[in-house]
Amino acid sequence: MSADEQPAPGAAPAAPPGRPGAGKDKASPGDAGAAAAAGDVQSSGEGESTGEGEAGEQQDRPQDAWSARRDLWDHSPRTMKVGDDARFGGSFVGRDQHGVSGGRVAGDVIMGSKTEIHYRFGFSGSAGHTSGEIPRATLDRLAPYFVAAEPAFTALVERLREERVLVLSGPDFSGRRTAALMLLHRLGLTPVRTLVRNTDPASLGTLGGSTGADSEEPGARGYLLCDLVTRRDRPLREAHLLAARERLAKDDAYLVITVGPVAALDGVLATHWKSPPAHEVLAAHLKVLAGPERAGDLLALPATTEFLAHGHQLREVGRFAEVLRQYADGALEEAAVGEFSLTTLEDQVQEWFEEDETTVQLRDKAFLIALASFDGGPYALTAELSDLLYAFLLRTENPGLHPAVPVFGTHIGKRLQLARAHRYDEDETTEWGPVTQSKAAFTDARTALVLLRELWTGHPSARPALVAWLQRLTEDGRPLVRTRAASTVAVLARTDLPSAMALVIEPWASSNRYRRRLVAVNALALTYFLDTPNVPRILDDWCDSGEPGLSWVAIRTHALIGHERPEETLKALRAAARRLRENATDGEGTDAELAGELAESVALLLLSSARERVLRELLRTLHDDKAVKELALGGFIGACDHTERDEPDGMPLILGWYAQDPPDGAAPEPAGTARQNIAALWRAALGTMTFTRDALDVLRDWVLVADRNTAAEWALASLLPELTTTELERQRISHLLRTMPGEDGSPPPPVTVHLHTVLPPEIR
Repeated sequence: MSADEQPAPGAAPAAPPGRPGAGKDKASPGDAGAAAAAGDVQSSGEGESTGEGEAGEQQDRPQDAWSARRDLWDHSPRTMKVGDDARFGGSFVGRDQHGVSGGRVAGDVIMGSKTEIHYRFGFSGSAGHTSGEIPRATLDRLAPYFVAAEPAFTALVERLREERVLVLSGPDFSGRRTAALMLLHRLGLTPVRTLVRNTDPASLGTLGGSTGADSEEPGARGYLLCDLVTRRDRPLREAHLLAARERLAKDDAYLVITVGPVAALDGVLATHWKSPPAHEVLAAHLKVLAGPERAGDLLALPATTEFLAHGHQLREVGRFAEVLRQYADGALEEAAVGEFSLTTLEDQVQEWFEEDETTVQLRDKAFLIALASFDGGPYALTAELSDLLYAFLLRTENPGLHPAVPVFGTHIGKRLQLARAHRYDEDETTEWGPVTQSKAAFTDARTALVLLRELWTGHPSARPALVAWLQRLTEDGRPLVRTRAASTVAVLARTDLPSAMALVIEPWASSNRYRRRLVAVNALALTYFLDTPNVPRILDDWCDSGEPGLSWVAIRTHALIGHERPEETLKALRAAARRLRENATDGEGTDAELAGELAESVALLLLSSARERVLRELLRTLHDDKAVKELALGGFIGACDHTERDEPDGMPLILGWYAQDPPDGAAPEPAGTARQNIAALWRAALGTMTFTRDALDVLRDWVLVADRNTAAEWALASLLPELTTTELERQRISHLLRTMPGEDGSPPPPVTVHLHTVLPPEIR
């Protein structure tokens, strides 16, 4: 049987228990079938391979646990950065902080049921999109809330006075409409009339008549055309503005037109309107609503600081000012003020999914979902995979329709504006090193979790398409894609564990394909880090199940979460090792593979933040039954095989740990130090026939590293005397140093002579 024909668990021989990680490049056959909810993947009609063919079989190789954990750490989203020292990394909180104010975006704050809080809103400083006349009293009342950079705004007023027509361009909810009204108000125009947004640009030269230009009221008049609808075949042209200017001059009137950033303009140079800072807008609102005396205290509230940190839109700033006024008046509790930011975000997400197709089209919704999964990832990748999801969603809406994905026409800026996201350049970790990528991320880091929760629980009809899409992602060759599929499933599981387990995680865990099972491992680990209950119980049940795929997933997941509960994890791994030995048949196939996975899990625990406790546990169980002893020594030797940054010349991690630990006598309690325990496990591995050869191989690798790394040489020179407490041990190490070849069969490296001198003389 060739290497490419090796089967998955249930038939495939794997690494011997003595040295986990060896032999882990065997391929596995494709899965016989997908999960029921994702059964349309192969029949999607898109002509894309799902990895079930011969090429997919050759690519589906079991990744060793160490590399798989590194990929998880490198590519998990910013809200779930996992590692040994904190569940959440980057600018987010460690495991001991809770609540939105700490930056944490999981747990009951986000993942529970949707928050429902009702507020009594008065005038918030924003006018509705009505058609007709805007009374001067309304403009007078709006003016104190308006914030603009001076003297730039005064210059715009003078430009409008001179040109009579002005086009303001800006994103939605940037305050462009309010700015247009204030431009007209500064000129003292009465009355101001709004024109419907679908006004034909060609009709601007005929302003008057039905629009109210023939009114008998004295004085100059103003017009506002907000969010003018333009198309490629009906752009706003320069000729339209010239015609409008002539008519406006005759009637002593003025016109301000607002458009979005991607409006169709022909020969028209729009003036870009930039949103004023949110804190300045909030301060202006509070001075009007609560008075200057109370405004300062309200701005200093922690809830206000938290709100402003999330990049809310100006319409939400106005509403928040009203909430603060109600709080100052005693009508609201402080808790309600703190919850307003999250409630507003939930409303926004619900609005995205409930809007009709003329506002948020299905392709845009697919992009929002993909961005929630790939928040902070490369934009091009997010856009690519969002179109794949779009095809699945189209097939759900109309199964008889062949999904067609437009190739061009979607403007990046428009997409990101809708998603309230931004682009930036940042290095992305790859197997070849850091690579600079153009990335996209939600402005509010909580959006991804809120959106996925709303999608999974509020729109269950989308589940089949979403599950099929996630399954397709598990077959992708890019670690980032597979990791984000896992993180997405983790959010779904935190929201609705039974459904996520039944529709996604269990089918993947039971699959014959390694990639799907690896994604199931990562999904369960991230689910645990999101404080989802019952994950350890699931893992314990799967370890006892006797089903190879489930056992494999449970063992791998134990290795990822075990640093938080090392004693319980080692107990579960020891029980699994005993069952494996009891049920062993010929020591090959599933038995050998699971034994190797158990040893790899122990190795990862020994290289985690819980290493001190794990090391003591391993030493304590050396005199236990054979299965437990082999598990301890196999895991220890596997851990000794890893170096810093996986570099060939990097310091071996266990050797570096030995060198950093205080020598005997330097610590207050020298007995049982890491140095002593490491040396004891080394002596046990070298003295146990099953592991002697593997231990000598690792020790030989350490000598080669010491030949190129002075720090490693000093550490090894300190360790070797601890490994030679008997004559047999001394002879074994001496023989290794005298006979080992250098790299590529070259003569023994010079360091062997130096290391040989530290060995004790003959022991009698």
